[in-house]
Amino acid sequence: MRFGIVILPDQRWGQAARRWQRAEEYGFDHAWTYDHLGWRSLVDGPWFDAVPTLTAAATVTSRIALGTLVASPNFRHPVSFARQLTALDDISGGRFLLGVGAGAGGQSFDAKVLGQPELTPRERADRFIEFAELLDALLTTDHVTWHGRYYSAVDARNLPGCVQRPRIPFVIAGNGRRSIAMAARLGEGWVTTGAPADGLTAWWQSVAAAARGFEETLTAAGRQGIELRRYLSLDASGTFALTSKDYFDDAVGKAAELGFTDVITHWPRPEGPYAGDESVLEAIAPRG
Repeated sequence: MRFGIVILPDQRWGQAARRWQRAEEYGFDHAWTYDHLGWRSLVDGPWFDAVPTLTAAATVTSRIALGTLVASPNFRHPVSFARQLTALDDISGGRFLLGVGAGAGGQSFDAKVLGQPELTPRERADRFIEFAELLDALLTTDHVTWHGRYYSAVDARNLPGCVQRPRIPFVIAGNGRRSIAMAARLGEGWVTTGAPADGLTAWWQSVAAAARGFEETLTAAGRQGIELRRYLSLDASGTFALTSKDYFDDAVGKAAELGFTDVITHWPRPEGPYAGDESVLEAIAPRG
């Protein structure tokens, strides 16, 4: 099992830098941040962009993998984003992971703030598929021309390309049929939050169903036996995984039984989302 930590981009870098360094010192395998223009109740407080945050994190760490959890088409264009991702991969020395998903719809801040028409779930899935396919092309091929429903590119360049070959790894988020199929086809990893559920038991049942669906999709795509990482965001259950060390250890055990290779939790905050005690983080740290 590998362990990941999410560090929300809600502090000025003078405060945040030490968290990223400590994540590496604690022995976490990967560290992530959210890629939003604003998120839930924290939209009323400090919030910083994911790309410069991860760039800065790359300069104060040397081993830990760094990633977005997750980037989406809600406000990113593949052509400009591919350039940013190439730079991140270069600055980090090939430690970058692209967590990517369809993006929240409805009343989410990202979906509303640009004043664009609301998309149906099917339209968001269509856009995501095009987004991921175009990103894949841009990160692996020089001179890309693309005319799609949602995006266009004319002779887009990608030199010098990614440090990681053939491109940075895609960790594709999703629980639905189409997003899981995309993960099986283009992903080097798959990440799930499970489905909204009434209680822990129901949530774990949804995670188990998603894991079975992913395995079945891999088999149908002819990719069974290929090493693809399986990431579970433990805190999506509705109970913060760092409630206690015993709770965390139990959740990790359940994830392992379902075939997950990686688990992710969040750095405890003083209040609000993911409120908790940093002593629990120290207790569960892989080398804490």
